[in-house]
Amino acid sequence: MKMKYLFGLALATMLFSSCSEDMLDRINKDETSKTADKVAAKFQLTDAEVSTAFSTVNGAYAWYVSSYTEQLFGTGNNQMMKAELRNPSETASAATFNNEWNSTYSNLHNIYQMIEKCSEGGINASQSDILGEALILNAINWGVLTDLHGDVPFSECFKGISAPKVDTQESIYTAIFAMLDEAQTALAAGGNNAGEQDIIYGGDTKKWSAFGHAVKARYLLHTYGRNKSVLSEVVKEAQAAIDGGFTGCYLKVFNGVTADNAWSAYQWSRYYIGSNKTVDDLMVERDDPREPIYNMDWTGENILGEPGNSDQATLVEAVNEPAWLENGGANLAIMSESELYFILAEAQALLGQDATAAFETAVTSNVKEYFAIAGESIEDADVEEYIDNITPLFEADPVKEIRIQKYLAQTRGEVIETYNDIRRINYTDGKYPVEMKNPNNTSSVGNRWPLRLPYGDSDVVSNPNVTAAFGSGNEAGMYIFTENVWWAGGNR
Repeated sequence: MKMKYLFGLALATMLFSSCSEDMLDRINKDETSKTADKVAAKFQLTDAEVSTAFSTVNGAYAWYVSSYTEQLFGTGNNQMMKAELRNPSETASAATFNNEWNSTYSNLHNIYQMIEKCSEGGINASQSDILGEALILNAINWGVLTDLHGDVPFSECFKGISAPKVDTQESIYTAIFAMLDEAQTALAAGGNNAGEQDIIYGGDTKKWSAFGHAVKARYLLHTYGRNKSVLSEVVKEAQAAIDGGFTGCYLKVFNGVTADNAWSAYQWSRYYIGSNKTVDDLMVERDDPREPIYNMDWTGENILGEPGNSDQATLVEAVNEPAWLENGGANLAIMSESELYFILAEAQALLGQDATAAFETAVTSNVKEYFAIAGESIEDADVEEYIDNITPLFEADPVKEIRIQKYLAQTRGEVIETYNDIRRINYTDGKYPVEMKNPNNTSSVGNRWPLRLPYGDSDVVSNPNVTAAFGSGNEAGMYIFTENVWWAGGNR
């Protein structure tokens, strides 16, 4: 009897405990709010677009890279000063890009959920338009991550694996092209389920399709060093984007008074970036109408940043700056119209084709954008005069002048693509046509110009696969100065 009683008591205790845990689970569950798996994909689209534009493309990645490309000057006696002076403890630190690393992966998780919901069996399976849009955003975010960091966790992400493996850049690029092709198939089905949630194109699938072709042309060109036969496909995709009506992909900043674009907000809060003499010299040589906009003396001291100048790098609120930084309402480029035409022009020139029309369209588009963002205007005749000025340079060496003009054009926020161009062209041609003049790019111990960016600290300390790739001890992160990414001739 005693044993029977004890068994019964133990059973009752177990049942009570189990019921109590079930009850607590129900109590702790928020029944009034929809869980992520029940929220319609379209309501996640806006966040995906904003995060892509503000953080992935125009956040700290771009701010630091602008110093490496010498399109802007790092000043302010803090973070960007250290970047300008190529301080390895800043450049190679896992903490430096941790915020952007985390926010980009967070955005990719959001996009992953969108794709799952719009795929077969998902709650929005019939919404192929949103699927196509999500796939293009997916390609861009993965593209930025792998272009900047090289091999990164990819295939095992967001699948409940605590330490996803690090995938090769080559395999990630293969996946990116597959995403973009799948996006075109999805977008061809039409529909507009996104509506006002799509703050870039308003759900217009034709515009998204054209954008997808433009993005594919960009990433195909990145691989030119690994596949010389890719140029005809670059031209094909660029032309498809043009035929589809591509005029750029921009995120509009709706306020500009209490809500500013990423560049202006950063500048006004810290004043860490200024105009760089490397860019200004090229503009002065060409009598470029953009020069007064790029090199604005706003303090009356007329200090133009000289690459690597330690005295200027420690100044606060003193170095000249581009005028567009004073326009908080300026849009953010995810991919400009001029970039597409520069891509087309370069591919055509490399193939020995006439690139004149694409080159002139690229320059015209960017010159007008410079003036518009600065709140000014320029007459068509003045743009034509500038093109006449640079035509002899173009005719003497089309590829060189296309690349230099693209460099000048992309100072207005598209510096990540310039960073990609420098590494790609150094690999394919031996030397980028714009000389990097910062004396801190080399030191007594070797190269100090980063060939890639270090991984984010959150994964360096928690994912053994990333930890191993990052390194340890005195060598931690130092691989960024010696090892190129795959498409630039490296192995990681």
